[in-house]
Amino acid sequence: MQIHKHPLLSPVIGTSREIVSFHFGPTNRNRKIYIQAALHADEVPGLLVAHHLKCLLAELEECKSLETEVVLVPVANPIGLSQWIDHAHIGRFELLNAENFNRHYPDVVDVVAKKVETKLGPDETANVNLIRAALIDAIRALPVKTEMASLRQTLFALAADADVVLDLHCDSEALMHLYAGSPLWERVEPLARYLGAAATLLETVSGDHPFDEACSRTWWMLRERFPAVPIPLACVSVTVELRGEADVSKALAEQDAGAIISYLTEQGFIRGSAPLAPPLLHDATPLAGSEAVESPVSGVVDYQRELGDMIHTGDLVANVIDPITGHTTALKATTDGVLYARSNSRFAHTGMRLCKIAGKVPFRTGNLLSAR
Repeated sequence: MQIHKHPLLSPVIGTSREIVSFHFGPTNRNRKIYIQAALHADEVPGLLVAHHLKCLLAELEECKSLETEVVLVPVANPIGLSQWIDHAHIGRFELLNAENFNRHYPDVVDVVAKKVETKLGPDETANVNLIRAALIDAIRALPVKTEMASLRQTLFALAADADVVLDLHCDSEALMHLYAGSPLWERVEPLARYLGAAATLLETVSGDHPFDEACSRTWWMLRERFPAVPIPLACVSVTVELRGEADVSKALAEQDAGAIISYLTEQGFIRGSAPLAPPLLHDATPLAGSEAVESPVSGVVDYQRELGDMIHTGDLVANVIDPITGHTTALKATTDGVLYARSNSRFAHTGMRLCKIAGKVPFRTGNLLSAR
């Protein structure tokens, strides 16, 4: 195991932060896995999963079972990890400018396309190597004027040339679920099986350039631009939502770390036989079909359905009660699907999103990340 430290741009005199990455396995196989945790720094389950992954990867490296380099970043966001206000952890948005830590990753597709367009040829492997080198060059050439920009550049550069990227997050209260690009479903399905995902939300362009999409979209966009040459989907990038914020335990973390190792083994990145993947709990559905049930009023939230329930159009999912007037507002589903996530707050403000239903029929347009 090698430990690399990546200093971030200091925002204030006398302060400094760094990203720490752990590197396992051989670096001469032209293959790579990248895993990071807690880009939203107040989403703690991934931190514990990363701890257990580090132990497992060290054992696999010791017995020479790793067929590729694995890069693990257990703490992807030291900026957000340090943001506390009156005992409340603010890890999703940077306090300096209110930007979401998992949005606005640079779009370098045009730069890469211009650099490789006259060099691509009939050799798929050569094309992959060419594109990856151009990707890293483009990312490293990005202007860095803030600590946030240096965080994005560091993480993006560590991940962009990987075959598999796993970005470990969690929701408020939720079952295990995944987000990935629609073209990647065939490669993502085994991961959904091993992790026991209750939902997998797919989209080609979801909006606002989240980390997972920044890593994988280059490949399908270049395939569209250069159809005459072979370009594979060389980066399978997935946002893994490790249930809810309170789902932090040794048992769950060991289970999830083991599932990730099983997936990487099944995909040929770790030597050995992977256990048989469990049945898929639910088919993948479009992100555009995910309904975020909102409350039009403020009040106490009384959920009427549980996570994992199959919901049908018109079903009552929650009541919102005004304790002053006694008025009850019934919130009903407008789509069919599985209830996979909900807010852990039992008091709603007007317009608050309370729960999410993974429906099969796309109906949302525009920025799909607004309810992700």
